[in-house]
Amino acid sequence: MSTTPSGAGDRLVQVGAIVFFIGALATLVTVAPLFLGTDPFPPVAYAVCMLMGLGFLIAGAGVVRSVWKNSPKRAAAR
Repeated sequence: MSTTPSGAGDRLVQVGAIVFFIGALATLVTVAPLFLGTDPFPPVAYAVCMLMGLGFLIAGAGVVRSVWKNSPKRAAAR
């Protein structure tokens, strides 16, 4: 069994995915009362939904970091 070494931005992509899914779950929970006819959640609950965008940015930063570290120009300079 062989394991592949972690890339430069792999951890950022993993953390970004977790934060994204927490934000997506929060979005589903805060939108549910609108369809169920119950009282909506307080505005703080809607702020938690912004984690979805933050997770997307974190994962994107991980991808950019991986590409930057593995670019041919950087490899030739080493």
